[in-house]
Amino acid sequence: MGPGPLRRNRLYEQVVHQLLTWAASAGLGPGDRLPAERELAASLGVSRATLAQALVALEVTGVVAVRHGDGTVLLTAPRPESVLAALDARREDLGAVIEAREALEVRLAGLAARRRTDADLAELDAALDAMGADVAAGGRGVAGDERFHAAVTAAGHSALLARFMAEIADRIRDSRIESLAQEGRPHRSLEGHRAIAEAIRAGDPDAAAAAMAAHISLVSDVPLLGGG
Repeated sequence: MGPGPLRRNRLYEQVVHQLLTWAASAGLGPGDRLPAERELAASLGVSRATLAQALVALEVTGVVAVRHGDGTVLLTAPRPESVLAALDARREDLGAVIEAREALEVRLAGLAARRRTDADLAELDAALDAMGADVAAGGRGVAGDERFHAAVTAAGHSALLARFMAEIADRIRDSRIESLAQEGRPHRSLEGHRAIAEAIRAGDPDAAAAAMAAHISLVSDVPLLGGG
């Protein structure tokens, strides 16, 4: 049996609480798979969009792994209150992370346009191909997205900026997961990546920086973590 019907007030936070409470009562633990999204949404009496927000909240806090074609797998079994507290902390941190990305990645894109090697360009292409294949198959392209931004960082050939990027990588991952979970976002993100790569390939620092700035502006629209 699935979880019982849900009262319609705090939306995805209520769903998070209900899901974790139900999972505990059902004896689910790390490695167990949750029911299909359609079944869960019907059991909770919420839309699949609201359920998707709750699953993203659980994913960015490390509670579940959402695997394309394999469903949602429980990684840990925390108390609902601890998950909601972790989300609050991430909301407070998000603005600073976005500012850091704008400062670091826009600069790195410009440097990449000046300093990229043939090997760097090949890795950018490989990352685009990987993300494109995942998105075409119905996935969100998270791994390919991460690989692309890592390739831009590497192409900038700045050890210090790369170190700064590594320091905020986990926090960027949270906003990346939430952003790419939004409808239509993987395709738009992929197009943004292609524009960045084209400018880097053309050796145009200003265009590369502008394309990266536009891309970060798009992907920074994360209503769940941002509280919207």
